[in-house]
Parts: sequence; structure tokens; C-alpha cells
Amino acid sequence: MISESKATEIYCMADDFLPRFDAQVAKYTIKPGEKRKYHRDSTLSKAEVMVIMILFYDSNYRCLKHFYLQHVCQNLRHLFPKVVSYIRLVELEHEMNIQ
Repeated sequence: MISESKATEIYCMADDFLPRFDAQVAKYTIKPGEKRKYHRDSTLSKAEVMVIMILFYDSNYRCLKHFYLQHVCQNLRHLFPKVVSYIRLVELEHEMNIQ
């Protein structure tokens, strides 16, 4: 399992990487028609979602739902103080295209 200091380091790298990634994705993707936005902005940043996914793939869990609810929401609450529901995490993951 990744230590807390390593998770913080991964967060910093993800936070630096995502603006460039978003610019490239916006540049090379087809823009969909204007849709109404039903959700408020997430309290969980894109970098935090990416760190959660990296931690999941490094863990021994096989199910993202169990990892998120049992490990992130309970044991890593101090690293992710503004956790969202599991369903919202999956929506954020799909918005970021990092499945």
C-alpha cells in the first residue's frame, strides 16, 4: 500500500499534469451540443479522483466500490476531507475519461 507521503506526492504530480491533459483533451475532442448542467461543481478535485484511482489500482482490492467505501471514506478521510458518494465518484471518473 502507498504511504501517506507518497499519496501526497502523487497528488502534486496529478495536480501539475491535469491542466495540460485537459488542454489536450479539449483540443482534440469533438465538442458535444450544449447540455444543461445538472450538477454543481464537485467538492472533490480531479487530482483527488486521480489519486483515488491510483491508490485503488495499487491496492489489493478488486472492487472499486468496496475500496472507496471501506478504505478511502474510513481510513483515508484525513487525506480526502470532502469525500463524495460512490455514485458521484464514478460520475467524476467518467467525466475525466480515466476509466
